[in-house]
Amino acid sequence: MSTDTVPVVSSSPEDFRGRRAIVTGAASGIGAEITRGLLTRGAEVIGFDLNTDHIPDGAHRVGVDISSQRDVARACAEASGYGPIDTLFNNAGIGSTKNLIDCEPEEWDRVFAVNVRGIYLVCREIIPGMLERGVGVIVNTASVAGQIGLPERAAYCASKAAVVGLTKQIAVQWAKAGIRCNCVSPGTVDSPWVERLLNEASDPQAHREQLVARQPLGRLGTPNEVATAALYLASDAASFMTGTDLVIDGGITAA
Repeated sequence: MSTDTVPVVSSSPEDFRGRRAIVTGAASGIGAEITRGLLTRGAEVIGFDLNTDHIPDGAHRVGVDISSQRDVARACAEASGYGPIDTLFNNAGIGSTKNLIDCEPEEWDRVFAVNVRGIYLVCREIIPGMLERGVGVIVNTASVAGQIGLPERAAYCASKAAVVGLTKQIAVQWAKAGIRCNCVSPGTVDSPWVERLLNEASDPQAHREQLVARQPLGRLGTPNEVATAALYLASDAASFMTGTDLVIDGGITAA
């Protein structure tokens, strides 16, 4: 390969100055940490969420139902009004705590609508602009639930496996067009969703201890740890990475 085909990695590979990013699910957990990380690294950020009040200060706030084609088209047009989008973090997602038999079709469809259709809809709006400019980076939030089976997580496991598959397809489809696409697969993270699960449990402390115990590292992950990995994948330091599923799980998948 001739040297003129190799991207130049900047001296500060995690410097995002001059870059413009969309983050979906930007109001809480991993999405909020990604947003803060981008802002501190100099990026212009457009945060998508149903609840815009909690999107970190400094980001442009756009309210959107990620499962609605009309809503996503409107939100992406608004985001593009700030200038070309070169970085996209598809982080919005919801959970489900049912096995296949107990999961009603409406719940199954809603999980896929947010976790998979949402990524499809945003990518469908944003990728054409990346193709025009010959550059773009996409990072999707998947889960270890997309790699291993977890009890009472039928729709969630299936939807996150779809995210991993879609990530790899996008990466292969447009690798030669200057677009990179990777995903992160967190284990159990001390996030608002996990907090809701614990609050719904008959014995929250015992349930938390069970979640902690399944990680060989003996603790839950933090949103910032996952966000740091996602930011790495979007940075120049990862310029030779595409189609990768980066696992941040405290050792769950190794055990």
